[in-house]
Amino acid sequence: MNLRSLGAGLRKSLVGLLVLAAMTVLVLWLSGFFAERVPAGQEPAELGIALPPGTPTLTVQAAEVELVEEAVGTVRAIQEVRIASRILARIREMHVAAAGQAVKAGEVLVELEDDDLSAALREAEAALRSATETRDQAERDLARTQELFGQKIASELELERDRTRFENSEAEVARATQAAAAAETRLDFAVIRAPIDGIVIDKLREKGDTVTPGEVLMSLYDPGRMQLVASVREQLATRLQVGGEVGVAVDSLGLRCSGTVSEIVPLAEAGSRAFDVKVTGPCPPGVFSGMFGRLLLPRGTAEEIRVPRTAVRGFGQVDQVLVVGDATGGAARVLRRFVVLGEEHGAQVTVLSGLEAGETIVADARALRGAEGR
Repeated sequence: MNLRSLGAGLRKSLVGLLVLAAMTVLVLWLSGFFAERVPAGQEPAELGIALPPGTPTLTVQAAEVELVEEAVGTVRAIQEVRIASRILARIREMHVAAAGQAVKAGEVLVELEDDDLSAALREAEAALRSATETRDQAERDLARTQELFGQKIASELELERDRTRFENSEAEVARATQAAAAAETRLDFAVIRAPIDGIVIDKLREKGDTVTPGEVLMSLYDPGRMQLVASVREQLATRLQVGGEVGVAVDSLGLRCSGTVSEIVPLAEAGSRAFDVKVTGPCPPGVFSGMFGRLLLPRGTAEEIRVPRTAVRGFGQVDQVLVVGDATGGAARVLRRFVVLGEEHGAQVTVLSGLEAGETIVADARALRGAEGR
């Protein structure tokens, strides 16, 4: 019984060790332990070959380039409108099918039930007609009394009474006119129109819903007037001026263009010490509110060495170029030179360290693969 227990324990221990060994090998492989490595402190060795005739080479030059810093931001509409109801009513017709629909200024978006508003308008118009007739009668009475007063038939008291009645009737006509205008305005609230040419962002209500005053039914934005709002650090924001030109990139569209600084919000964020900068410009097709964008802000110039991407190849975990050394025995020799790369610029890449201006390198490292046996 003891021997069986001992054997089971040994098997479990063996399985555990195998699992641990497998995990260790996996971790070492993922970390690049089994890949070709460059020993620390070892200088790159000569390839041991002469530069074949006709191999394309180039002399490294340092050029002054403009340094650009990026500030990430979001594309937003300059004009965004929320459409809300101004009365309590039920939606009779909804003319917007879904978000994304384009609408024109003045186009009917929503029709609300207006039976009570129409009745109120008719009542106000009837009251106006009655007040007008009363005023007209009072005006005729006043004219007759003035004539009788001139003939010494009517008294001054009667004249004053008819004058007061006429003035009161005029005031009543003015009040009824205002009431009718207010009723007509309230009736107009039952038809909601688009205030601008735009695109519907969000549709919140449907036909048959009851809405209250101030309740938002949908939102619109003007797609022809967009801006990129980005957070720019203090040192760069203070160099910008309203009306100045900056670069803009919208990566999802592969778009690079220039924009105009329209506003620098005069309030820095406490945590980052950055300012919101708004940049506008001609809005190309396909740009929508909420897209990710970048401002490309100049921050001076510096000398950089750039080489063709074809001149660089990987060696272990580092990059290298092939430098043409001094001639030995009548033929130039080729040396490996490890370099640290920076940003890519089209077909070229920046070399941060490892090369100096005036050195000659192989323009296309692939041209020597056969010669070095790799």
